[in-house]
Amino acid sequence: MHVLITGGAGFIGSHIADLLHDRGHHVRLLDALLPAAHGSRTVPDHLQSYEVVRGDIRDQAVLRHALTGIDVVCHQAAMVGLETGLGDMPDYVTHNDLGTAHLLAGMSNAGIGRLVLASSMVVYGEGRYSCPAHGTVQPGPRTPPDLDRGLFEPRCPRCGSALHPELIPEDAALDPRNTYAVTKLTQEHLAAVWARHTSGSAVALRYHNVYGPRMPRNTPYAGVASLFRSALALGEAPKVFEDGAQRRDFIHVHDIARANLAAIQREHPGFTTYNICSGQPRTIADMATALAKAANGATPIITGQYRLGDVRHITADPARAERDLDFRPQIAFDDGMEEFGTAELRA
Repeated sequence: MHVLITGGAGFIGSHIADLLHDRGHHVRLLDALLPAAHGSRTVPDHLQSYEVVRGDIRDQAVLRHALTGIDVVCHQAAMVGLETGLGDMPDYVTHNDLGTAHLLAGMSNAGIGRLVLASSMVVYGEGRYSCPAHGTVQPGPRTPPDLDRGLFEPRCPRCGSALHPELIPEDAALDPRNTYAVTKLTQEHLAAVWARHTSGSAVALRYHNVYGPRMPRNTPYAGVASLFRSALALGEAPKVFEDGAQRRDFIHVHDIARANLAAIQREHPGFTTYNICSGQPRTIADMATALAKAANGATPIITGQYRLGDVRHITADPARAERDLDFRPQIAFDDGMEEFGTAELRA
C-alpha cells in the first residue's frame, strides 16, 4: 500500500513511518518543517532514507505532487498544544483547518478514498463525570475565582456537589475548551463531510497524552510530558500545575503508531472516531514522579498554578478501538516512563 503521512517528519509521524515501512508499505512523507516543531528545519537523520516532500499542505503544486500514486493518507500535520494567547488563533485555524480542507479537496481530485486523521482527546473538553444526585453531568468551564482559591475539581452544574470522573466514550457530548481543541473538532467535521460526499473511509483517532522517544524539547506549545522531560534533562525539577491530581491517560508513541496501522488496514466507508488510549487513568503527579525516578532527577514541585484553558480530568473508554480495530496498547505505563526518562528528545 502507498501511504502519504502529512507531518511525517514530526514526533508521531516519524514513528508511524517506521512501523509502516517495516510492515512492507511504501511511505511518502509531506512536511513543512515549521520552526516551532523543527528547530533546524532540516529532515532528521533517521528519516533520510524516506521519500520526503518538503512543503506546505496548502500549496496546490506541492499537494498534487505528494498525493500522486497514493492509496491512503495518514494526516498528522497540525499546529499542536495550548495556545500562548489569542494572537495564536489565526495560525491554528490556518494550519489545522484550512490545511485539512486543502488536503481533502486534493484527495477528492486525486481519487483517493481513504483517510486516517490524527484527532485528540481535547475535543471532549472536560471528561465524563457522575453526580451522586443527578447521574452523568457535563460541568462547565472552571472559573478563575475557584482556581485562584485552589478549588480545582469541577462541580455539579445542578447542585454544586463533588463529581466522580469516569471514562468517556466516543459518543459523549463534545465541548472543546481552547483554540487547538476547536481546530481538531473542525478537522473531524471536515473529514466527515468529505467521507459523505465521496463515499470514502475516514477514521479519526482521538489520541490521549502521547509520549516517547523523539518528542520535541520544551517549546511554548509542548505537552506536559515534554515539559517535564525537558526540565529533567536540564537538571531541574518538573513543575506540576494545580495539585497534581489531574487524571490523564498516557500512551506511548509506538502504540499510537500501531493504532494508525490498524486504522489503515481497516477500510470501512463513512466517518468513525476512536479513542486511542489505555483506559488506565494516571495523575499528572504520577507521571512527573515516574519520570523523575527514571531520570534520577529532582523531585517534582507542586506549584498550585493553573492554565485557564486546561481541563481537570480527561480519560477515555478504549472499548470501541478494541472491538473494531483489535487495538490494545502494548507498552505499560511504568515501562514506558522508565524508557522515556532517558530517551533522546528532538531539538
